[in-house]
Amino acid sequence: MKKSQPSPDNSETSSQLKDELNAFPGTIGHAFREPLIFERSRPGRSGYSFSAENVDVSLPKELRRSAAPLLPEVSEPDVVRHYTRLSQWNFSIDTNFYPLGSCTMKYNPKVNEEVANYVGFAHAHPYLPGEIAQGNLELMYQLEQALLAITGMDAITLQPAAGAHGELAGILMIKAYHEAHQSQRKKVLIPDSAHGTNPASCAMAGFKAVEIKTGKEGILTPEALNTVLDDDVAAIMLTNPNTLGIFEPHIKEICQMVHDKGGLVYCDGANLNALLGQTLIGEMGVDVLHMNLHKTFTTPHGGGGPGAGPVAVKKVLEPYLPIPRITKREKDGQPFYELSEDRPQSIGRLQSFYGNFGILVRAYTYIREMGAAGLKQVSDGAVLNANYIRKRLEGTFELPYKQDSMHEVVFSDKKQNAFGVKTMNIAKRLMDYGFHPPTVYFPLIVAGALMIEPTETESKETLDKFCDAMLQIAKEAETQPELLHEAPHNTQQKLLDEAYAVKNLKLRYRP
Repeated sequence: MKKSQPSPDNSETSSQLKDELNAFPGTIGHAFREPLIFERSRPGRSGYSFSAENVDVSLPKELRRSAAPLLPEVSEPDVVRHYTRLSQWNFSIDTNFYPLGSCTMKYNPKVNEEVANYVGFAHAHPYLPGEIAQGNLELMYQLEQALLAITGMDAITLQPAAGAHGELAGILMIKAYHEAHQSQRKKVLIPDSAHGTNPASCAMAGFKAVEIKTGKEGILTPEALNTVLDDDVAAIMLTNPNTLGIFEPHIKEICQMVHDKGGLVYCDGANLNALLGQTLIGEMGVDVLHMNLHKTFTTPHGGGGPGAGPVAVKKVLEPYLPIPRITKREKDGQPFYELSEDRPQSIGRLQSFYGNFGILVRAYTYIREMGAAGLKQVSDGAVLNANYIRKRLEGTFELPYKQDSMHEVVFSDKKQNAFGVKTMNIAKRLMDYGFHPPTVYFPLIVAGALMIEPTETESKETLDKFCDAMLQIAKEAETQPELLHEAPHNTQQKLLDEAYAVKNLKLRYRP
């Protein structure tokens, strides 16, 4: 951003100021153009005050700076206003609808934040002895038991920091299982409707990922599996419901086929929001399942984290769970919780401490608040909302797969493409209507995909406004395609040249 030059012409200055104040959303209030913090800098300004007498200058000369660091010189009001204004540019689930498919961007109840901020939780140091952290350990133990009841699995770890981390943990346990049985299997089967991180997790564990094509109905069939299933298959990685938002109806038969060949079944549970209270994944034949607490159980992840990806397993894989494990025993007539590392077949530690504790507290709070009946209502609402959007947009946007949707629905830009309008144009234009775009160009098996997941927390009024905007954009694609080619028009930053940004990185500020 270039520094604006003062103009000697008052009328020109006034016009420039008016243009800045009328920038989006100036029609509904003040809208400030915010410069870089370095552009606010003025020599001699400061937001702190301390005596030089209190500064320790005993640092060895060779460790001291030869010149002052290049830092902005700003007052405290400058700093506060700068970051407050930047925060007002942010889009979040607290400002409007966030329909990112496969991400489950549901509203995060504020009671979760209140409980997570209890002093005993928020101020607990990870090195606290177990004797004075019993409440924290009990919470994690109870969360484990709740997740096992929700999924129908036998044992669990809360350690993984995110979904992909959980995937890797699951695949490493499968590898440890086969090695313990003197099996050198090399292949993991992955349907093309699975989550995109699955092949990477396989590669990191030393396996070869083998893709299985889904049929025209968007599901994995036993016939397709039979063409690639052999004695070298260590596991299959399923996403259920898959990334098309479709439940895999043959999952029990598929699990049995893999087991008959000596393989194991991994299930990506990132889409668990569709199944809460409806079924138990553990009864389908699945051996290992990861969950995303930051998706299904309402912990904030819109800013990139932190997350939590617990992994639940059946008894066959329990010996390989990472250490430490949370255990419960009697001590002085009272329950006593501790972290146990006495697991000789474990795959080892996944991180320095035991999970992202603040996220675990939020998920536990949500589960206790909802109860079993409430969690079933969650999935009822999520599926209802996705199918409501599907019905309102069906016919206007191409629906490549006709099966009933679960928690999300995938459209394509095929009909708008006839007018030269693509998925990215639709996504950018949606921002002008005040909505975050849905997930675009994923899953890869749908050309020009628009992947929409409303979750259960959105009202019918919000869904109608979103659908109205999408229908209006479809009309614009027919009558004013150039309007979409240049979108967004009303955002703080207009259409960006994303390729230019990648090719011309600016990682340092030089005035």
